[in-house]
Amino acid sequence: MSKFGEKVEGYGVKVLNEREVRASAGILFFFALIAFLNAWLIGNFEIIKIFVIAFLLDFFIRIFINPKYSPTLIIGRYIVRNQTPEYVGAPQKRFAWIIGFILAITMFILVVLNNVIGPLNLFVCLICLILLFYETSFGICLGCKVYNFFNKEKAKFCPGGSCQTKREKIQKINRLQVLIAILFIVGIIFVSVELSEEEKIDSPENNSSDECEVPQWAIDLGHEEQYVLHHGCG
Repeated sequence: MSKFGEKVEGYGVKVLNEREVRASAGILFFFALIAFLNAWLIGNFEIIKIFVIAFLLDFFIRIFINPKYSPTLIIGRYIVRNQTPEYVGAPQKRFAWIIGFILAITMFILVVLNNVIGPLNLFVCLICLILLFYETSFGICLGCKVYNFFNKEKAKFCPGGSCQTKREKIQKINRLQVLIAILFIVGIIFVSVELSEEEKIDSPENNSSDECEVPQWAIDLGHEEQYVLHHGCG
């Protein structure tokens, strides 16, 4: 029978070390992003297949055997071994990981077994990326939020004490801060549009033949394709 979570004095439920969990999520997010970009940008689904198999095995061990034998959690534990543990409730984490396991099974059936290539598996992969990103970047377990909708006994011991802690004054956001954030986003969008217009002006059809002629040094280095690409030549 599987053992999920650890008993720690002073906690009414079994717990996990959130620092290890976030480190593990960061590792998975890194490789998931590489796999996703390879599939999205160049149509290479082989890396996604490898990642899905590894992800599925890792989550199977977490849920049905013991989290402490999960390879990515072992690596995560080693990375944060000198940090003070932050204990969070194990029940909601198990629920969240079951969601991840279901997504992994879906991807395994689609991509690995049936070689389905298309928007559906990329959409499922994108959901995984969002879940992992929120976990590793913000310490927010979206699956744990869903846990509360299906359980009368709400999640306990959430990361940062978010289950029971009220926001202090230093954590509140005023209107000026909201305005600054909005202006920042609008400014980045404006710069992006301007750069896009410049890119159109400097497009291959507008480049002279001299600009697109590959110099000898690039040929000697075997970088003809990279030179053409970096100078906006077709």
